[in-house]
Amino acid sequence: MRGSISTPFWRVPPKRAPNSSSKWWTVSLAENEIVLSKKLLRIVGRTNAKYRLIGEGDRVMLGLSGGKDSLTLAHILRYRQKVVPFDFEFLAVTIDYGMGEDFSELITHCKKYGIPHKIIKTDIYETAQEKIRENSSYCSFFSRMRRGALYRAALEEGFTTVALGHHLDDAAESFFMNFLYNGALRSMPPLYRAENGLLVIRPMIMVRERQLIDAALANHLPTIGDEACPGMRFDVKAPYARAKVKALLHQLEQENRQLFVSLKSAFEHIHESSFFDPEKLRR
Repeated sequence: MRGSISTPFWRVPPKRAPNSSSKWWTVSLAENEIVLSKKLLRIVGRTNAKYRLIGEGDRVMLGLSGGKDSLTLAHILRYRQKVVPFDFEFLAVTIDYGMGEDFSELITHCKKYGIPHKIIKTDIYETAQEKIRENSSYCSFFSRMRRGALYRAALEEGFTTVALGHHLDDAAESFFMNFLYNGALRSMPPLYRAENGLLVIRPMIMVRERQLIDAALANHLPTIGDEACPGMRFDVKAPYARAKVKALLHQLEQENRQLFVSLKSAFEHIHESSFFDPEKLRR
């Protein structure tokens, strides 16, 4: 079943060839066309340069769920392979939870556009039925299991880097969820070194979600929706905290259109000595 993208107020961009006045570039991938905005590509390029996310000889494994974010990132990485002045390898990997998911459209799409793609079968769904505790967070459990499977695959196949499709809205939501519900100031960094030695990167962490929705709509991407989420099999409703925070951020942005500009700046300028951590404070 193909997922749907709700866009009550976002414009659907037209497909058109690049020109000096257009904000869209038509990118040829495996003799097919994908429309990516100049701004989107510029943001990803600058983020990569600023944080040195991908460099010469890197082997990058992309976690490809089939949603709009990771699928758009797959196209961006494929495009960057063609234009950057260094060589890197990437492989898109989809984790099969073992619950009979249908990835046929995703497989066809990746093949059509020359995106190297592999599906890794797991028994995560079966494990969840045996081990997950009552009143536990299904989303958190499946996220940890999926990430663990992705890390194992990367290590087994000799990849140096794991790429995730998080964007700026994800980082903002994560920050406010930790702030409001967990009592911690924590978000999603552009890169970090996992305990197993893998470099984990988020190439689109400076990109707004609405830009990715535009890209998905412009290219009619066959996105996979909630039907692929194992939590739905357990009759789990959408996470309450995330929904509340998403609504809060939407309201705040209606009142302050520069909200995410300020948030991004705040994430880049941390004044540790202005908080109460005794490890950071010395007489």
